[in-house]
Amino acid sequence: MTTAPLALLDSASLYFRSFHALPESMTAPDGTPVNAVRGFADTVARILTDRRPSRLVACLDADWRPKFRVDLLPSYKAHRVADEESNGEEVPDTLTPQVPIILDLLAAVGLATAEADGYEADDVIGALAVREQTDPVEVITGDRDLFQLVRTEPSPASVIYVGKGWAKAEVLGPAEIAAKYGVPVEGAGSAYADMAALRGDPSDGLPGVAGIGEKTAAKLITQFGSLDGLLTAARAESPSVPVKTRARLAEAADYLAVAPTVVRVAVDAPVKMSGDDRVPSAPVDPDRVAELAERWNLGRSVERLLAALPAN
Repeated sequence: MTTAPLALLDSASLYFRSFHALPESMTAPDGTPVNAVRGFADTVARILTDRRPSRLVACLDADWRPKFRVDLLPSYKAHRVADEESNGEEVPDTLTPQVPIILDLLAAVGLATAEADGYEADDVIGALAVREQTDPVEVITGDRDLFQLVRTEPSPASVIYVGKGWAKAEVLGPAEIAAKYGVPVEGAGSAYADMAALRGDPSDGLPGVAGIGEKTAAKLITQFGSLDGLLTAARAESPSVPVKTRARLAEAADYLAVAPTVVRVAVDAPVKMSGDDRVPSAPVDPDRVAELAERWNLGRSVERLLAALPAN
């Protein structure tokens, strides 16, 4: 097994955070804000410098609210749709026009992107992580949902969580997830997904089971080994499942029937790659990089990105 990892980037998570961390006064000569572009380029430069991946894929959302999840659970991310509809005209959307610039820059440098029709970036990351049998996998994200991907074999997979920025990034593998959330080290990723389904997540429109918070969810998953194990014991009226907990699980039966499919990444997503995922030693189209840097006033951010490539 090589020591250089495969880096899988949760692109939207990273450029969204860059957009909110940097001022919109960072603009191109025509006045277009480029704060997300510059922040994203700087983040990729830091990843290349600090983690030294041999391969890197910027994973994209082809559909941030996939139909298969909404069909199972209509509340899935529904509040975000409502927010867009109610605020769309009042709040100017200055992030969306920056995404094609980011993609142009990645293509010119020669860094791979990947997406899957009808799926989220989480699913693309999950599919590529599960597919990888040789190199260590590092998932770079600000989204806790991807903690479910940590593993020890066939090659180790960890999450570099950047919810507080790259300077405070946490490298989390099975041991760290187990310690942080009180789930077993063995199968920590799967246990985290089960805990998340049980607990719910209002930010994603997942109601969870009323009266069961994170600590209780983790304790139950640890005790019964899995969500299926817990539900089987509850249906059998096992005395090891408190009566009140049995009642809560019964009331949430419809939700629990679909929650695992909604919460777990779809590792069978039909991923389409833009090209070779090996990190190039130099930009594949230096003239295009220079053109983009000048047109969009990307300056030092592009310089840092190029300097982070392996040949430098």
